[in-house]
Amino acid sequence: MFYGLIVYMYFMDNKQHKLPHIHVKYQDDEVIVQIPDGDVLEGSIPASKMKLLQAWIELHKEELMADWKLAVSGEQPYKIDPLR
Repeated sequence: MFYGLIVYMYFMDNKQHKLPHIHVKYQDDEVIVQIPDGDVLEGSIPASKMKLLQAWIELHKEELMADWKLAVSGEQPYKIDPLR
């Protein structure tokens, strides 16, 4: 969690979207974003928060992809440092 953004990955979540992705909540909004590119698959959050999220994805794309591989195989992903 950073700047009000809650980022999470579901275990075994490769059936609905098939692409590596993260789920992000901000207040009442939710967006599903492809990793490592940062493309929106579904939903939306305010543009200013989306810019912060995309910057975070860019900084941590290798860690996010490693976590995706763990999550889809049913393993616990590692926590990734927030944007500071």
